[in-house]
Amino acid sequence: MHDSSDMLQQALQLHAGGNLGAAEALYSQLLQARPDHFDALRLLGLVRYQQGRLAEAFSLIGAALKENPNSPPALLDYGLVLEALQRREDALAVYDKALAIKPDFAAVLNNRGNVLQSLRRPGEALASFDRALAVEPNDADALNNRGNVLRDLERPAEALASYEKALALDPGHRCVFDGMADAALAACDWARTTVIAGHLESRIRQRRSIINPFRLLVYGSDPALQLEGAKTFVGREIPVRVPLWTGAIRRRQKLRIAYLSADFHRHATAFLMAGLFELHDRSRFETVGISFGPDDDSSMRARLVRAFDQFHDVRSRSDLEVAKLLNDLEVDIAVDLKGHTQGARPGILAHRPAPVQASYLGFPGTMGADFIDYVIADSIVLPFDQQPFYQEKIVHLPECYQVNDSKRTIAAHTPTRRETGLPDKGFVFCCFNNNYKITAPVFDVWMRLLTAVEGSVLWLLRGNDDAMINLRRQATARGIEAARLIFAPRLPYEDHLARHRVADLFVDTLPYNAHTTASDALWAGLPLLTCRGGTFAGRVGASLLHAAGVPEMVTSDLGEYEALGLRLAIDAPLLHDFRHRLEQNRSTCSLFDTDRFRRHVEQAYTTMWEIQQRGEAPRSFRVEPGSS
Repeated sequence: MHDSSDMLQQALQLHAGGNLGAAEALYSQLLQARPDHFDALRLLGLVRYQQGRLAEAFSLIGAALKENPNSPPALLDYGLVLEALQRREDALAVYDKALAIKPDFAAVLNNRGNVLQSLRRPGEALASFDRALAVEPNDADALNNRGNVLRDLERPAEALASYEKALALDPGHRCVFDGMADAALAACDWARTTVIAGHLESRIRQRRSIINPFRLLVYGSDPALQLEGAKTFVGREIPVRVPLWTGAIRRRQKLRIAYLSADFHRHATAFLMAGLFELHDRSRFETVGISFGPDDDSSMRARLVRAFDQFHDVRSRSDLEVAKLLNDLEVDIAVDLKGHTQGARPGILAHRPAPVQASYLGFPGTMGADFIDYVIADSIVLPFDQQPFYQEKIVHLPECYQVNDSKRTIAAHTPTRRETGLPDKGFVFCCFNNNYKITAPVFDVWMRLLTAVEGSVLWLLRGNDDAMINLRRQATARGIEAARLIFAPRLPYEDHLARHRVADLFVDTLPYNAHTTASDALWAGLPLLTCRGGTFAGRVGASLLHAAGVPEMVTSDLGEYEALGLRLAIDAPLLHDFRHRLEQNRSTCSLFDTDRFRRHVEQAYTTMWEIQQRGEAPRSFRVEPGSS
């Protein structure tokens, strides 16, 4: 190691072996001797990127490019840093420059595909992955990424084929199994989901795969495994950060609450929460909207922007930059509305920008993160005896954890059965949940109900073609004509609510219930039949029905669920009674009383803050009815 080339080779070996600290020291030595050393600048920048020190990585690799502006490897590394900084358009331009110099650079084509996918340009992303695979057909990363974009294009069967090839090439690939698990659900491919379910536990416990915690909510009801999976995911995907909030005591008249979401547009979260944002007591609270999702230029987006005291579109900012914004704004309580769902950015709160940080609504499970203090729930969806399976402390709101916007409008026109594609006569069982929630045991019940109720049909939301084909095939295998499964296209929200009126009974799914979809049905006056599951995700229907004043629609197992479903289908007066009660209760029940919910959640925030101000550790607590 007497000359710079030997030192560089040793540093490269250490770097490749994962010894970032030793490689960093040697790169720094090289730069002390020669500050313009291209390789040392680039590779030290890459180390900084791998350490999450993005500003330094940006500076170092930028300096390397000044020395050699047409280096494809340096352009690749620069693009990676720009991606991490959420500067996706800039990253795309850098990748295109690299490809102009080296058109067959497979790694750049792969990363370019990822950027295009994140920019919601899936068709172009797929073309980029295909170009990468034309160069390197056995690149497991490119095959995995191609599977991801095929899922986004609602082609899950093709995605599965891509994932399976990737897994055959690289059985130890950390991400492929999670993609397979998701695509199999999306396709309603129950043969595959059964096999995948059998491997999930071992892959988590042996830490062989990165499994998104959301997947575990759909695949089963083991809260211990859900906790372990979430903790493993956070430990591997979200680096430990230096806290931005360092314990400074803040005392002021109003609490400053920030809500973080990718869904501040026409989305289920917005349909539920818009009224709450508008009704917050401005004499006691200031509200901040932190949006890292798309701006769809809708009336809902405009309504949400007006509802907050401050609204920040942070799509182009890095996690650290958003966290610094929250800290600079002196936010007291940060409320994450995404959890581990699509578009989530838990890395923002990993920087601990606020004294109190909570999870609410979007993710019905534990985040598995020590930087989330509380999960907002109720006594039905998350009893206190579930605390051992939650990293967060449990907060019980009275009546129901789910907020509802009492201003939701239903289209004036109620379609006829013929307009919706339904037969003129016959009982209509309805489930407008996403198809991935439909599992074989529940589907078996539905098919037996169709067998028992002559002329009845099952009305489902139309998802991807693969799911529709598989569901019809499964129906046929159970002796039910495929035509008795009718698939409803997606409609504008107000029209979607209106068509509920022509169904007879909403039948819920398990282990993951209807959530917003259940509230939609109840708001439209459609009776909902649910089965209480073993975890938060499977108990939401029960919570909603209690809050709507019809707890008799909650069953405790699938046998009871099937029996009540049959009784409701053949006993018209009984079903009419439930429908009448829903109509009568709509204006008075707790489920749809937005201001009543507002008072309760504000009391929860106040209690969290009082605990923090006393210097106490977060603890579980319940909000009493009528608190304000």
